[in-house]
Amino acid sequence: MPTISQFYGITIRMYFDDHPPPHFHAYYGNDAAKIDIDTLQISEGKLRRRPLGLVLEWAVEHREELRENWQRAEAHLPLNEIAPLE
Repeated sequence: MPTISQFYGITIRMYFDDHPPPHFHAYYGNDAAKIDIDTLQISEGKLRRRPLGLVLEWAVEHREELRENWQRAEAHLPLNEIAPLE
């Protein structure tokens, strides 16, 4: 599963051949969450409040890049790195 971004101890990844709806996976310590790209809602797992806030802030800034990477993953193309939250 390719890592597409890392910031503040948070790792963002996407799976190839993952099922819809378009989403990404966020990891922080022992916590993990699957987050829908369109709604930014957690569909599985959990993140603590502070890391979740950072992930959502990052995702809002990079939503189009996340959608593009989702399409690339479905086509089995290499995923693009996305800039970290600054």
